[in-house]
Amino acid sequence: MLFTTVEQLINLAGSRKVNISDIMIEQEMASSEIDKETIYENMLEQLRIMEQAVDRGLSERLTSRSGLVRGDAKLLSEYSDTGRPLSGSLMTNAMAMSMATAEVNACMGAVVATPTAGSCGVVPACILSAGNHFNSNRTELVDALFAAGAIGLVIANNASISGAAGGCQAEIGSASGMAAAAVVQLAGGTPKQCADAVAIALKSILGLVCDPVAGLVEIPCIKRNATGTSLAIVSADMALAGIESAIPCDEVIDAMHRVGRSMPATLRETSMGGLATTETARKIEKSI
Repeated sequence: MLFTTVEQLINLAGSRKVNISDIMIEQEMASSEIDKETIYENMLEQLRIMEQAVDRGLSERLTSRSGLVRGDAKLLSEYSDTGRPLSGSLMTNAMAMSMATAEVNACMGAVVATPTAGSCGVVPACILSAGNHFNSNRTELVDALFAAGAIGLVIANNASISGAAGGCQAEIGSASGMAAAAVVQLAGGTPKQCADAVAIALKSILGLVCDPVAGLVEIPCIKRNATGTSLAIVSADMALAGIESAIPCDEVIDAMHRVGRSMPATLRETSMGGLATTETARKIEKSI
């Protein structure tokens, strides 16, 4: 491993005067023994799948077999087009993209787990919306995915990306941190700013429980993809403004790990606590 912590990742990128995505590509080449061109083409294919999911979710009012998904992504996209959103068109477009991807997942479509299927909307939505804003080219978008992957690798190895192991903070939280780093890189930020954005995002979602209604990755998961997307963009903006995290990123990741381990099983994807045990959730579960 070239790096096992965010600090090591930042130091490597800083000493070589490269982006964190360059270090991740080097790591992937070393671990997979695949040449750079092939690795790049593989990631480009992941980008294409993300774009297809976004396009489908925004163009169709998707309905899942449970009936719990009813095309909310398209509704949000149409609202965004009115020019009335309080949070601005970039933010609402990004949230719509995120929900679109999550709805495609709930409807058995192809998605990229970033880092999980339940949190699949955050990273693509942030990268595609920020890419549109910055007029990024395909190479820059692919590099942003590698940047997100670098952060995901550290979190997976030092904490968790599983809702069953660490609650939704491990899924939507990890995705938000990954996406925040990707957006900072797309904006031309430094590796240190990428790390601060990750820390800010993770601190803001620490302790989020995993409580899927009826055991399905639909409620509240899809809307959490949207809020996770907004968190990633806000965190990126703060870091790009020069705001630093008082707690180093690796310490935040360690805290997330400890919080996840201390959560009762009822709040870790078992549908035995949280929203899943509300009166309405029980009615939904019984009806389907």
